[in-house]
Amino acid sequence: MTAHAYSTIEPTGDDAGAWLKILSKYRQPHSGRSVFELLVTILPFAAFWAGAYISVIQGFWLGLILVLPAAAFLLRLFMIQHDCGHGSFFGRRRFDNWTGRIIGVLTLTPYDYWRRAHAGHHATAGNLDERGVGDITTLTIAEYYSLSWARRLAYRLYRHPLVMFGIGPAWLFLLKQRLPFGMMGFGAMPWISTMATNLAITILTALMIWTVGLVPFLLIHLPVVLIAGAAGVWLFYVQHQFEGTHWSKTGEWQFPEAALHGASHYDLPPVLRWITGNIGVHHVHHLSSRIPYYRLPEVLRDHPELGDIGRITLWQSLQCVRLVLWDERSNKLVSFRGAAKAAVLSGCDINLRIQP
Repeated sequence: MTAHAYSTIEPTGDDAGAWLKILSKYRQPHSGRSVFELLVTILPFAAFWAGAYISVIQGFWLGLILVLPAAAFLLRLFMIQHDCGHGSFFGRRRFDNWTGRIIGVLTLTPYDYWRRAHAGHHATAGNLDERGVGDITTLTIAEYYSLSWARRLAYRLYRHPLVMFGIGPAWLFLLKQRLPFGMMGFGAMPWISTMATNLAITILTALMIWTVGLVPFLLIHLPVVLIAGAAGVWLFYVQHQFEGTHWSKTGEWQFPEAALHGASHYDLPPVLRWITGNIGVHHVHHLSSRIPYYRLPEVLRDHPELGDIGRITLWQSLQCVRLVLWDERSNKLVSFRGAAKAAVLSGCDINLRIQP
């Protein structure tokens, strides 16, 4: 993929900042539309879950395929929770917070804990000196080759697709989010949020198992959670891990530029765009996170020039998996093989024993 595949215009930093004022008029949510979006997400989720259960108890095992649409609507519920975290779904903090907390029981995501971490991600995205706050861990070429061979191998395993989109989501949603890791110094709220969510999950799980039985519950709900989790991690990955993304150090980092160019426009087919809550319009979202997801298409309709910035297609996104290290010389993400070539050219001492 070449740079021009992602963007046909290159606004200056001033232009990127100017978009903040232009986008402010889209920040007002519509309460009726928000309620509608919630209903057309939670009701199909419940219906597909129930359909899968009925199929199982009737011995029609092919009916388990209904876990796929159930997972898709659980993913969409997470997108609503995501908007609530930004205060953009209802535009009323109390409504947004309690909606997010309730949905968090279904998505296994403690709302207040996640909201704080995600706010940190938005505040530092694209800053090389502030990596690690709600991000996919990304090293520079120099950092990678300064590691011991064992730590390089660990990084390679971490970035492997089977770990990133298989083991990783299971670890994140089933285990990691059961304790407020990384939030120990942020007061009581992350703990209260996490423990209250865990308690609610335990009660809901016990009621569901009592109602439908242990085996049907595990056969249905576990795949639903894991599939939705893997899809969520994938979306978060391609929103920032693409060749033309933007990273810079603190002295050069500017929020508007990092937001507009450090996040992708993941141009999905209409059905996938709807089920993912337009989260693919991520560059606009990062620039103005208070815009409700259902108004993001309005932005692209009124300002089509934004559609070309950071644009990647579904096919192009599959190629982003190989991009694993930041090349500070060329200012782009590269593969391990590309990093090895760049390291040789720059005179970096590399350990050839682990090169592909």
